[in-house]
Amino acid sequence: MAATGSASWQPQEEGLKEICELLEQQISPSSSADKSQILQQLQHYSQFPDFNNYLVFILSRAEGKSVEIRQAAGLLLKNNLKSAYKLMAPAHQQYIKSELLPCLGAADKHIRSTVGTIVTVVVQLGGILGWPELLQALVNCLDSNDLNHMEGAMDALSKICEDIPQVLDSDVPGLAERPINIFLPRLFQLFQSPHAYLRKLSLGSVNQYIMLMPSALYSSMDKYLQGLFVLANDPAAEVRKLVCAAFVQLIEVHPSFLEPHLKNVIEYMLQVNKDTDDEVALEACEFWSAYCDAELPYENLREYLPRLIPILLSNMVYADDDESLVDAEEDESLPDRDQDLKPRFHTSRFHGSDDAEDDDDDSFNIWNLRKCSAAALDVLSNVFGDEILPTLMPIIQAKLSASGDEAWKDREAAVLALGAIGEGCINGLYPHLSEIVAFLIPLLDDNFPLIRSISCWTLSRFSKYIVQDSGHQKGYEQFDAALMGLLQRILDTNKRVQEAACSAFATLEEEAAEELAPRLEVILQHLMCAFGKYQRRNLRIVYDAIGTLADAVGGKLNQPVYLEILMPPLITKWQQVSNTDKDLFPLLECFTSIAQALGTGFSQFAQPVFQRCINIIQTQQLAKVDPVSAGVQYDKEFVVCSLDLLSGLTEGLGSGIESLVAQSNLRDLLLQCCMDDASDVRQSAFALLGDLARVCPVHLHPRLTEFLDIAAKQLNTPKLKETISVANNACWAIGELAIKVRQEIYPIVMTAISCLVPILQNAEGLNKSLVENSAITLGRLAWVCPDLVSPHMEHFMQSWCISLSMIRDDIEKEDAFRGLCAMVRANPSGALSSLVFMCKAIASWHEIRSEELHNEVCQVLHGYKQMLRNGAWDQCMSALEPPVKDKLSKYQV
Repeated sequence: MAATGSASWQPQEEGLKEICELLEQQISPSSSADKSQILQQLQHYSQFPDFNNYLVFILSRAEGKSVEIRQAAGLLLKNNLKSAYKLMAPAHQQYIKSELLPCLGAADKHIRSTVGTIVTVVVQLGGILGWPELLQALVNCLDSNDLNHMEGAMDALSKICEDIPQVLDSDVPGLAERPINIFLPRLFQLFQSPHAYLRKLSLGSVNQYIMLMPSALYSSMDKYLQGLFVLANDPAAEVRKLVCAAFVQLIEVHPSFLEPHLKNVIEYMLQVNKDTDDEVALEACEFWSAYCDAELPYENLREYLPRLIPILLSNMVYADDDESLVDAEEDESLPDRDQDLKPRFHTSRFHGSDDAEDDDDDSFNIWNLRKCSAAALDVLSNVFGDEILPTLMPIIQAKLSASGDEAWKDREAAVLALGAIGEGCINGLYPHLSEIVAFLIPLLDDNFPLIRSISCWTLSRFSKYIVQDSGHQKGYEQFDAALMGLLQRILDTNKRVQEAACSAFATLEEEAAEELAPRLEVILQHLMCAFGKYQRRNLRIVYDAIGTLADAVGGKLNQPVYLEILMPPLITKWQQVSNTDKDLFPLLECFTSIAQALGTGFSQFAQPVFQRCINIIQTQQLAKVDPVSAGVQYDKEFVVCSLDLLSGLTEGLGSGIESLVAQSNLRDLLLQCCMDDASDVRQSAFALLGDLARVCPVHLHPRLTEFLDIAAKQLNTPKLKETISVANNACWAIGELAIKVRQEIYPIVMTAISCLVPILQNAEGLNKSLVENSAITLGRLAWVCPDLVSPHMEHFMQSWCISLSMIRDDIEKEDAFRGLCAMVRANPSGALSSLVFMCKAIASWHEIRSEELHNEVCQVLHGYKQMLRNGAWDQCMSALEPPVKDKLSKYQV
């Protein structure tokens, strides 16, 4: 099989021996040799052009060496090829390929597997076209009936299908058909192999094409489905798991294929949802949520609910090997291990209406059958609502009343189920809410920590309704009992319960908002007590609860009695944590919320906080170019959090921040951040730019032109959809600067307008907030420079007015309408063709609070009424819906 020309290469005995010895030392656990030195030596060898030939020789021909050494040579070869393959001499490439092919059928399974991995890398880098012999070799092996050859080829093929499926579904010059057409019939054939390993790999390979759906698979869908039904009860769990995965993916991507077989598929999924193998059951359980998302008729599922719901509930009981059972024993006195600390992600500041929803931060925890079953129950309750209660409630009640210590897992699962349906079945549960809450509150004191923690979560799922009902005496007592119950659990000695209670309390805070004010002192005492005793991981959740509290009660927090409880512990912590410690992030976020809530009340703490943010940004910007002299590794998250805290300070202190800005180099640092290559740094930088423009534009003045140019560039990018939040904040900042610096905005007005108009004209597919901000900024520019903008107004009037009519009443909308009036005064005929849309935009006001603007709008309407004679005005009015006409009557037209 070796190609001519490469056969002439032969290894030198000495070199072969040295490399084998090095590899042996590298993999030997007992070797005293320094591993980094061995690595250096191997890297040194990598510089020889034929080093990789030696490695493939060891992998394929060093029969006398141990499998471990041959495998190590193969793995090193794979890593080398990733960086060096395209730079290698063609003769060396050819030699490596010719040595790999005979090894597909090697006697040792580990060698075959390593060869399969390397083959995939070569195809990834050189394409199918670069290795025409490979396809034929794979086909020959698959057709050979020799188990080693079949397994080796299937191993390589399955890795190609997994990593680069598209290469087999593309035209290859010289081949009559696409490679996938050649392989699919052979893969289907292997579904019937007596060897589980081959059944698993062949099915797994076909599954990789569900998303891509090549025409070869599309046209043989019946054959594929038949194969799935045959494998449905395979003795090998790995195969059953792949059958489930196929049905789940098909229902997500091509539900129409399954429609004729739905009854059979649902019956099968019900059966495997109880599979003795948890992984199979988990894969089957994904089907129910996928079905509900697939927009198939819910009717088809309805008749199965009485059988499905009991299965989900029994799978929600903790499995004996669930890692949570071990964690649940962790006492608060045990320090956290590093692996307990989840990676955390800070979301940059965003100016606008539709902030992304925070998802429950469970992504880090391991997904398992229990969680998947609870998620499925949640989805079903949202689809079928109270219909599921007659089946579900008797089971929940039976589990809740199970007595004795050994039944605690059943009780816990019942509380989890109540929480899971808390949203979807609220209509049916609402009349019993006070009983449910009265039942949950004692469970907060249960002996079993996992019952205490799940009761916190379930209580939080009902918090919206608990708060809604707090208007009358009984409801308030219930709200207070829930509040105090959670606060006591925040001080639990068990880490899991602390975490659940703190998160649940943050949810309650968001719902209750200023209702919390009367209990602020007791809340702060509990939170600061937790702050003093929590280990690192849970401390982050306390920061979040404190920040959420500040957001919820706002200025009510600005009382000396509260600040004396809240601030000293935070300031002590602020002084302890270094500028390079990631534990600083949640603290910075927490201070951001406090600064915004306290407003000018924060001024006594502002100077050191402001200065530290400046220092952090400065150090990080240095670290970006020269980590050695900065003494730290660059991490943009420090910059983003510091910019956001500066925004919070600016928002809180208002013009009170001016003296701090004046004495710092914030302006130049901020300009650098606005030009950063990372979009989240730019996003936060433009948010701060807009905030500073509002309160102290004079300090931006020396570099105003640069700020404006860079901001306008963010709107004019082919990748607008990928950096939409940056564009959104930059757009808002331009508008804020415009109304402050007035005529000095002149040079960039036309650039900005040329970017804003396409956003308004293509509003359909764009983020709502960006469209609103674009409409407002366009209006602000028109207000400041009507002579520049009004000549072009007929190009954008219609789409601009449509966007304006979607914006809620506020100061920013007032500014935009000042621009509208200014343009109409400058160029009345420019709006004639869009008059109906302008009237609708004016009618979108609930009430214009500014008397001056109200009068201007009246003048505009009256001006058009006089201008349009001979029934043209009445014709325009008759095109409006009655509610719009009613609204316009305020303006006496």
